[in-house]
Amino acid sequence: MARKTAKPSAKPCSPCGGTGEVSRTVRVGRKQRPVGQQTGICLNCLGSGELPADDD
Repeated sequence: MARKTAKPSAKPCSPCGGTGEVSRTVRVGRKQRPVGQQTGICLNCLGSGELPADDD
């Protein structure tokens, strides 16, 4: 019988906290006033919410 290899465990992504989304402040005008926040995909984990075990 063949041995099963252990699947590497994945750590939660630190910038998004494992959600896959991050919030950015939206600024408008000449004085760059903050008017709200916009959510988008986390570029660290590309929306999966976890980092592969080989990334540190």
